[in-house]
Amino acid sequence: MAETRKASRYVVPFAVAGVAAATIGLVPALAASGDPDLPEITAQQLIEKIAASDTQTLSGTFKVTTDLGLPSVAGLADSFMDGAASGAAGGGTPSTDPTEMLTKLISGSHTLRVAADGPDRQKLTILDGSDEYSLIHNGDDVWAYDSKSNEVFHEKGASSEGPAGEKADKELPGTPKELADEVLKAAGDTTSITVGGTATVAGRDAYQLVIKPKQSGSTVDSVKIAVDAKTGTPLKFTLASVEGGKPVIDAGFTKVDFGKPAASTFDFKAPKGAKVTEGLNEDGEPEHRKAPKDVEKDLEKEFGGLDGLFGGAMPGASSDGQGMNVIGEGWTTIATYDTGAKAPKTDEAPKEVQGFLDSLGDEVNGKFGSGTVFKTKIVNALMTDDGKVYVGAVTKQALVDAANAAK
Repeated sequence: MAETRKASRYVVPFAVAGVAAATIGLVPALAASGDPDLPEITAQQLIEKIAASDTQTLSGTFKVTTDLGLPSVAGLADSFMDGAASGAAGGGTPSTDPTEMLTKLISGSHTLRVAADGPDRQKLTILDGSDEYSLIHNGDDVWAYDSKSNEVFHEKGASSEGPAGEKADKELPGTPKELADEVLKAAGDTTSITVGGTATVAGRDAYQLVIKPKQSGSTVDSVKIAVDAKTGTPLKFTLASVEGGKPVIDAGFTKVDFGKPAASTFDFKAPKGAKVTEGLNEDGEPEHRKAPKDVEKDLEKEFGGLDGLFGGAMPGASSDGQGMNVIGEGWTTIATYDTGAKAPKTDEAPKEVQGFLDSLGDEVNGKFGSGTVFKTKIVNALMTDDGKVYVGAVTKQALVDAANAAK
């Protein structure tokens, strides 16, 4: 248990630093004057403070707002949800499946309640009017409950003990200073990190860690992380696009308490009359999904196998055997691959889908020929008419330039 706790104390800060380490250069800067008035601190010292955080317990209310700049997908979403519900009734994915429910957070505004008591007990509740969806981890058990459908999902064997925890502990730097040094060592000259003043988040004093690309062509304007001045715990995360307007992601606590939550917070008993779906069957396969061998048989029957399903080529691999390539570096990295098939025509899609795709796409031309750029405020993708794909958190022009350079 001691080893597990040692690893878990770094979970949040290591996730933050790990993302940064892949693409950033550290620029020490002193915190500007602001409200609240806190002691000056450098960016490196703030990273060390995050890494030194030993937050094991907390509870509070968390708000997440996401704006990818996409057109309204309400009609499409309703259709997909209806299809998912009917699929669950026929033995498909249940409405309580965590991976399905948490995808709701990628659009709109959502209020969540969170609680944690060490690595073995956590609870997340998504509030939707009078309806609630709860995901509870308590020891070896994971429970998910959807009050709207009165359905329960249960899975055993979710303990954080074991080789995974031991591996993570071995891979992590031993001290906060070592973690900061690793960030510096892995970083290049693509980004500046500064302390951009102070803020008050959920009634607590915080420093603002600001990450900004130095490279042109990125769709990312900045990433801001509000860090609790006392505990070093990240309290808020904001991702802004070069397009301006509302943040792409604005997620943070509106209320937080670092005291130990009551043990009863993590107790769960299926309500009377609720439908309960067990996560694994007697063969160790997901109960609500088909086993891989059964999926393969279905694909062979309906499409002639995976190659038939994708028109002779798997995504990420071209017909001549070439796989995915990565070009560029830092914030302007672009992944490219050849599907080996001509791009599908949007006018061949159903009417409601066609309108959605048209609103996402811009026709472009260049030395590479012609194609369509499918865009959001952060991630854009160019698909050429001859089936080549370029995707990254870069501008439309950066994708066109990459396609032209490949010719």
